[in-house]
Amino acid sequence: MPDDDAARLAALYDAHAGSVWRYVVHLTGDRSGADDVVQETLLRAWRTPRILEQEPSSTRSWMFTVARHLVVDDVRSARRRREIGVAEVPERATSDATDALFDVMLIEEALAALSADHRAVVVRAYYGGLTVAEMADELEIPPGTVKSRLHYGLRALRLALQEKGVTR
Repeated sequence: MPDDDAARLAALYDAHAGSVWRYVVHLTGDRSGADDVVQETLLRAWRTPRILEQEPSSTRSWMFTVARHLVVDDVRSARRRREIGVAEVPERATSDATDALFDVMLIEEALAALSADHRAVVVRAYYGGLTVAEMADELEIPPGTVKSRLHYGLRALRLALQEKGVTR
């Protein structure tokens, strides 16, 4: 039976697809849209057993009616009402360094709010990548003082950033 349905659908296509396509182009002026309407019309014919059981010559009016309804539905659809045709394709969004620049500015301002001793340790640890021992040697202070300044410096930095609205 499925082979019989396929043969009837092929006969429907051969008999009516061209005239339905021309009818839809006449209604809409859209050649590619007409292809979609013809395809949907044939799909609905395939899903309607009584249409496939009829002779292809007697289904022309049904196919024209379905095609007209599809065109009307498309015109009335919310998609069509909200779409605005443009002559040029809009530019693609490109990423820039704006967010990173703002982050740098926020961190610089927050670091400026720290004391000189705390700022020296935080900058050497996070931007210089130095260890506690290396910072202690460079700043000529005990390692315990480096750890303490780093702890309180990060805490003050966190508070300064929170005051500026940074929540992460």
